[in-house]
Amino acid sequence: MHLTTIILLVLALYVAQIFLQETSRFRFDLKGIVGNRDVQPEPSVIAARLDRAKNNLLEALPIFISLALLALTTGTSQEAEAQGALVFLVARVVYVPAYVSGIPWLRSLVWLVSIFGLLLMALPMI
Repeated sequence: MHLTTIILLVLALYVAQIFLQETSRFRFDLKGIVGNRDVQPEPSVIAARLDRAKNNLLEALPIFISLALLALTTGTSQEAEAQGALVFLVARVVYVPAYVSGIPWLRSLVWLVSIFGLLLMALPMI
């Protein structure tokens, strides 16, 4: 898969996580979702976990985007960087249900895999 495609998929994942987090906060009630949101309901356990998972991706996104843009602009082959980016993407997709499930250690292990993907992206550029 090309690095540009993976970048777009990671950004799509972020948009999906925003959607999931916001709609779950309103318990998928259309009236609350499309309203002006002046009154925010207390988040359920799942909504709070989705919010934290989204925030975690938001924290990792600048690093991922920076590495991806460096790979695109340095003129390297981008194959190794794309493999690392794919590891990052797959781990971040798995991270959402891992976080929501609440299974001890699973979320942290999946997070470590995503960090490994970032390392794989960085190594060819060193």
